[in-house]
Amino acid sequence: MSTRKKLKELVEARRGVIVPGAFNALSAKVVEDLGFEAIYVTGAGVTNMWFGMPDQGFMGLAEIADHTARIRDTVNVPLLVDADTGFGNALNVYHTVRTLERAGADCIQLEDQVAPKRCGHFNGKDVISTEEAVSKIKAAVDARRDPGLLIMARTDAAAVHGFDAAIERAQQFAEAGADILFVEAVTTADEIRALPQRLAKPQLMNMVIGGKTPIFNATELAALGYGVVLYANAALQGAVMGMQKALTVLRDEKEVTETSGLVTPFAERQRLVGKPEWDALDKRYS
Repeated sequence: MSTRKKLKELVEARRGVIVPGAFNALSAKVVEDLGFEAIYVTGAGVTNMWFGMPDQGFMGLAEIADHTARIRDTVNVPLLVDADTGFGNALNVYHTVRTLERAGADCIQLEDQVAPKRCGHFNGKDVISTEEAVSKIKAAVDARRDPGLLIMARTDAAAVHGFDAAIERAQQFAEAGADILFVEAVTTADEIRALPQRLAKPQLMNMVIGGKTPIFNATELAALGYGVVLYANAALQGAVMGMQKALTVLRDEKEVTETSGLVTPFAERQRLVGKPEWDALDKRYS
């Protein structure tokens, strides 16, 4: 089964499949190795981990396409790719979809913020007009070469115009051809419960650790009818904490050992990056 067909089945099953974010190829391998069924290529994670900058529109198409291609070469599970605003107008969206489809995306997420965008859980957001946002979704749908490529439409309108306006906008995205809907940064439990009742298309719920949306267990979200439960930056936040803990011990105690419980053992590190397989290839060609 192709990764795109697999992702479509996962989403349409509406069983709240947990999709962690990856910010590079190694983090994607860890996600796959732990048995998760799909991976989200996170724009915020790429921006934070590669540029050391906040999620405020600094990432471009070239960066996310390069990361997508590297991750696609590394893992075999479906990839949902964060394309921010599509990096411009409807024509730019068309080009973005073509580029990311070629890079190996199985689903491309586009949002309706004014550029430069910012994290959906930051203050000070604004959104483009509904008409322009709909035209960008139409362009994305038209641009895909493979009809199995999924288009996910995100709206940040709840923070700007209110929950009902976000629902109305998401419905128009669905009518424009979006396969998955993503109403970002809802702020109450009642809103989380209401979304699957008010929108017919499969939906993603974004669980941002420390963000504006209440955290729901994925089992509960599955029961509500969500297709995807996104933890875009759990791996990133865990990695940062892990680095801080290990390096604090190194700074204070002047050494870190494998038995400290602070670092992945050397052998495990080599397993994750596929050294045995590369050794076998080296032997074959020697």
